[in-house]
Amino acid sequence: MTAVLFDFSGTLFRIESTDAWLRAVLDEAGITLPEAELTRAARELESVGALPGGLAPRVPMPDELAAMWHVRDESAELHRAAYTGLSRLVTLPDPALHDALYERHMLPAAWQPYPDAAEVLRTLRERGTKVGVVSNIGWDLRPVFRAHGLDPYVDEYVLSYEHGIQKPDPRLFKTACTALGVAPRDVLMVGDDRRADGGAAALGCGVHFVDHLPAAQRPDALLAVLDLVK
Repeated sequence: MTAVLFDFSGTLFRIESTDAWLRAVLDEAGITLPEAELTRAARELESVGALPGGLAPRVPMPDELAAMWHVRDESAELHRAAYTGLSRLVTLPDPALHDALYERHMLPAAWQPYPDAAEVLRTLRERGTKVGVVSNIGWDLRPVFRAHGLDPYVDEYVLSYEHGIQKPDPRLFKTACTALGVAPRDVLMVGDDRRADGGAAALGCGVHFVDHLPAAQRPDALLAVLDLVK
């Protein structure tokens, strides 16, 4: 293997909890809720899947949102509309909070690298292995990598909304391979989504999966990549 492609959310980085996400936005807005009401709202937001990078929806969604959900990562507009639409299924004390929640999830402060991410990326760079980030996403994640000091280890970012294509479409992985100047057979794709990230196999890439868990529960799963790429 001469290159590794990494997914973003659930692979290299983990989004904050729904509770922390909501609390941060309420604090910024100067709104105080009784603890029981805040807990209720956070639980409902999680249930409808309103936090990008968080859990998938666990309840049925309206038809118009369901149609948008399946293509949400193909553009910034679709991504925002899908997630704010899900958020609006939950009653909050101020309608402006739904857009504020969306804005919050794009901040570097909302994301935390997995404990072993820096070591793995740094070691790959030292070995001369090229690194790309291939993400289904509706916004520019580069500032997150820069804020956490990981941008120097990434050679290319291939983001679905910038290409109008989302994983598992092999074309997105092909774009990444071309950008890195490597053949798919020499590439390992690392991700947490069996369907989306597994699409790289159709192009001839190797595929390795990690579990989408809170960072504290997954301290060293990425280290296996170093044994797979030598």
